[in-house]
Amino acid sequence: MLGLTVVDDVARVAAQIADDPRITMLVNNAGVGATAPLLQSDARAMSTMIALNVEALMRLTYAAVPAFVGRNAGTIINIASIVAVAPERLNGVYGGTKAFVLAFSQSLRQELADTNVHVQVVLPGATATDFWDIAGLPVQHLPQEIVMPADALVDAALMGLARNEFVTIPSLHDVGEWDTYEAARKAMADNLSTSKPAARYQSF
Repeated sequence: MLGLTVVDDVARVAAQIADDPRITMLVNNAGVGATAPLLQSDARAMSTMIALNVEALMRLTYAAVPAFVGRNAGTIINIASIVAVAPERLNGVYGGTKAFVLAFSQSLRQELADTNVHVQVVLPGATATDFWDIAGLPVQHLPQEIVMPADALVDAALMGLARNEFVTIPSLHDVGEWDTYEAARKAMADNLSTSKPAARYQSF
């Protein structure tokens, strides 16, 4: 059995993805989380989390993209989390890894805009899987009104894919909230790098 936290295993899976023309979709769903605060977390466990949530996802994506671009067809689905935009909710390293997945997907989508390769990033909320047991907080201990069944999450993600969405947030009922968030982010873009500090930093 291959383990995606092991460099050699990631390389073997990446080679298979790159060399097999029958592979037309990559779903980066492997991941691990944590619920304990950073100061109560083991640094080695956090490094393992980064290796799986960030490095393995990046390596597998880079294996798939050239083949997909060469055929001008293919789909990449990256599973992030709502903590990508709400990192205060769980362990900071976990939130950081999922913020990477969102940012990586945004950049990748921009790079592939002139191709027929589709990128989707899914931001699930709490989902009824063994993720929570592994992370140290059994799902039964969560308020059940915030926990989505796994099959409902999958169905929603696939519906988002069918609708050609880039960002799919299955729990977000008002998509306008995401649109407002994105519009605010993009509105800052032209003002984020200037030759002079902002006036508020030039004097008290």
